[in-house]
Amino acid sequence: MRLGTVISAMQRREFLRGVAGTAGIGAVGTGAVAGSTTAGAHPGPYSPFASVAIEEAKEAVVGPDGEYAYVAATDGFAVVDVRVYQDPQVAYEERDLLADRENGPLRLIQDVKVEDDRLLVAGPADPIRADVLQGVLVYDVSDPENPERVAFHETDYPIHNCYLHEGVAYLTANYPDRNALAVVDVSGDSPEEIARWSLTDRDEQWGEIPTGLWTVHDVWVRDGRAYLSHWDAGLVILDVSDPTSPSFVSRFAGRSLDDLESVERKRSRAHVIRLPGNVHYAMTDDSGDLLALNREAWAVDGEGGPGGVELWNISDATSPERLATIDAPPSPNPAQNGTWTTSHNLDLVDGRLFTSWYQGGVKIHDVSDPANPDEMAWWRMPGETAFWTAKRASQRFFVASSIGDYLGGVEGEAGLYTFPIERDQQKSPPSLTTTDGDEGETGSADGGTTTPTTTEQAALEEDTATTAGDAGSSGSAPGFGVGAGIAGLLGAGAWTAYRD
Repeated sequence: MRLGTVISAMQRREFLRGVAGTAGIGAVGTGAVAGSTTAGAHPGPYSPFASVAIEEAKEAVVGPDGEYAYVAATDGFAVVDVRVYQDPQVAYEERDLLADRENGPLRLIQDVKVEDDRLLVAGPADPIRADVLQGVLVYDVSDPENPERVAFHETDYPIHNCYLHEGVAYLTANYPDRNALAVVDVSGDSPEEIARWSLTDRDEQWGEIPTGLWTVHDVWVRDGRAYLSHWDAGLVILDVSDPTSPSFVSRFAGRSLDDLESVERKRSRAHVIRLPGNVHYAMTDDSGDLLALNREAWAVDGEGGPGGVELWNISDATSPERLATIDAPPSPNPAQNGTWTTSHNLDLVDGRLFTSWYQGGVKIHDVSDPANPDEMAWWRMPGETAFWTAKRASQRFFVASSIGDYLGGVEGEAGLYTFPIERDQQKSPPSLTTTDGDEGETGSADGGTTTPTTTEQAALEEDTATTAGDAGSSGSAPGFGVGAGIAGLLGAGAWTAYRD
């Protein structure tokens, strides 16, 4: 079922014949979305162009030409035609991947990456207490509406996130007893691991620290450098100009080795969830000199709160300088069982920063002066959306995936949204707090505030939780959505620490 339909099939065909490239394109789309009672063409009050439903949507990335988006969908993936961004349509969808394999299908697929005509589909994102299939699929997407499976690289570790660069896949490879980056050549039809790197290679003392505190949560690569989001260990930069021999460049934005070693194992769960630390995702701009990183975090026992986004000058990677911090939107309850406004995945392109904040919505910042980021637009609908990512597609629009009711307390469907890239304000935006008058409207049922039930609170307080994978291929744990949400977001090492 579509979340929003904004133009007719006839109009769509007309756009695809060439009208989409004309200056008048903005006058055709109406911008209608689920829950809207009015709609208007852009420019105007800031709102999405449109959206399309994708069951259990997670990460979304955009192909090199900006015409198709690829969406991880937990038990598969979807390809969305965004050539007419006022009317995105699912062009291809595949579920139950490798169901015919022993221990298949591939489960908990939360990340996809695309480069040229190759697509990576990786999973499971987190450990599952069973003999399950683990690895990364490679597809040929030279025809995006008809992907062809090229290869499968099986692993003995879950893959929370991945990256594809010049025919090489960079995979998070976190084990219960160690964390690493795995490098796999996927340029042909027989993928082969060509390197592996771990902080323990640099200092064996890391092996004494609970792995959840220094999990390799994500990886991003540009111009011979790999940027590892290493949770409380911070951001690690590797030289991968020779992918077969990664070498250490620098580590920053994290806690010291001695500080992490002093954390009692029985207290590591709280440290995994709250600040300081929690480096979750990072990338640079085209120059490689400006880096954006986010910290995904929640309050624990009333301490801490949602994590924000930081901008760093890394023109000298061995002496980085933090330039600015963008705080998370306020939350009436910043704990895991409250309203999630912590930062999540982002994009940094051409002096613009695109950010996602779960129920806190999506934002655009002008970062042409990175020491003084300027908020251009903010859209949220916390009772209906919880945004996983925001990725620029072209100079006109960006895409953002919403995980819908995955967390609990959100009533909307999961799917992909398209948004204009412009400076504007949302009309009567729902407040994220019940007392915050300067955000617009006062709090309401759609404000996203949730009160945990007795069952929910018990699930949060259990010393040994059920992993998301125990429930089956959907990744939904029995009971409250927050349990599944935490399992699916922290990564293998961090989830192990949280669970234990």
